[in-house]
Amino acid sequence: MNRFERLFASRWGLPVLYVVFLGAYLGASSGRLRQHSPYNHFVYLAEGWLKGRLDMPVPPPNENDWARVEVLHLKDGRTLKGMFGKTGPTDRFYPLRGPSVTIDNEQIASRSDIRYVSFPPFPAVLMLPFVAVSHLRFNDVLFTAIWAAINPMLLFLLLRRLKTRGYSKRSIGDDLWLTVMFGVGSVYYFVSVIGQVWFTAHVVGITCAIGYAWASLDAVYPALAGLCVGLGFASRASMGFMAPFFVFEAVRATGGWERLRKLRREGLPAGLLTKLVRFAIPAGAVLTALLVHNYLRFQQFSEFGHKYLNIGWQDRMQRWGLTNYHFLSRNLTCALLLLPRIFSQYPFLKVSDHGMSMLVTSPALGYTVAPAERSPLARGLWITILATALPTLLYHNSGFQQFGYRFSLDYIVFLVMLLAVGGRRFTRLFKTLVIFGIAINLFGAIVFDRFGGVFAYNDSFFPHGNN
Repeated sequence: MNRFERLFASRWGLPVLYVVFLGAYLGASSGRLRQHSPYNHFVYLAEGWLKGRLDMPVPPPNENDWARVEVLHLKDGRTLKGMFGKTGPTDRFYPLRGPSVTIDNEQIASRSDIRYVSFPPFPAVLMLPFVAVSHLRFNDVLFTAIWAAINPMLLFLLLRRLKTRGYSKRSIGDDLWLTVMFGVGSVYYFVSVIGQVWFTAHVVGITCAIGYAWASLDAVYPALAGLCVGLGFASRASMGFMAPFFVFEAVRATGGWERLRKLRREGLPAGLLTKLVRFAIPAGAVLTALLVHNYLRFQQFSEFGHKYLNIGWQDRMQRWGLTNYHFLSRNLTCALLLLPRIFSQYPFLKVSDHGMSMLVTSPALGYTVAPAERSPLARGLWITILATALPTLLYHNSGFQQFGYRFSLDYIVFLVMLLAVGGRRFTRLFKTLVIFGIAINLFGAIVFDRFGGVFAYNDSFFPHGNN
């Protein structure tokens, strides 16, 4: 072990990691740190709670991704809450509950609206103490950068846990390469320096994913794993689909699938059932709180409010729904194939508003499909990745606007774990690919949503409207 590795094996290693990544995020954020972002939805959500309200306490500062429920006071004395359709007849009104009705202007005595934050609320819970002091002035950009620096440090701990439990043969140096690849060599870099509701949710969600993976190994801490998957769902709805990894680990820790098949007539082994119940209780508690929060606002347990987003492609959502096979081909293209445009003169490179392929922003992830060793964790990790990826691959939105395919952050922790347990030596080529990822993501962290959009372009790759 060289001097560098000894540093990170000592008690100073984690603080050094935190300071280094915090510097990387604050440095790339730069002028953004002067004030909160224009899309600080979680601050408004927390402020509403502090005022005893579930809706927004003041009108939204802009019209980007705020839920809008129309309130119609009819001349016959009825009051309806819901929305008018964007496809089909323009007089079709869709109440919060029940079938649609036809409402024409002659029937309406007056109308107003109620505004909500539709995003899963856990990041707002974390902001509550700070919003209580600063209120709507609270700086979500600074909060996101400070919180983001925690995740590479936690990931390094997770990678070392894989080593101590015998699943990884990686040295401290190897684990540092993986940590750097995640922290500044992936799209995690650009989401960490901007604030904004979508990106803050990713940063908090990854904390939950790391905690979940750490607790799920050998199913040692089922209650913590259940809490983390619940809080992940409360940050990013797609992260509720991380659950398979714990199930695989619980089965493996209690005799494996072969033993389970032999005992299927007798029921689940007692140890397995205990672990699953202990996992389910905290996850179910978080889920219940979310469902109640939804119902109190939208009179439906399953409605976070995205159905009521006041956005230009509302008609597409009403025609196809939030998720549909219709969107799969374009999302797969965005995740794996979309490339930047190269020019011979300034600005030399432009990135689609729909982002770039993961294999451009983090090419070293390609090593996940070529392991040198077969790990007992691999099957559970791959199924977890597929389960977590599927909701966003079927989603009506590609992640627009983004520098790279940001939805990959929902499962990037499990991809990094695959690299750790795969056993393939980190050659000069692998490290070159990591360095390439650092360069391109540093560029993204600096230029995304800046310089008048000169480094970005928009096209019909994923058009608005019904398409």
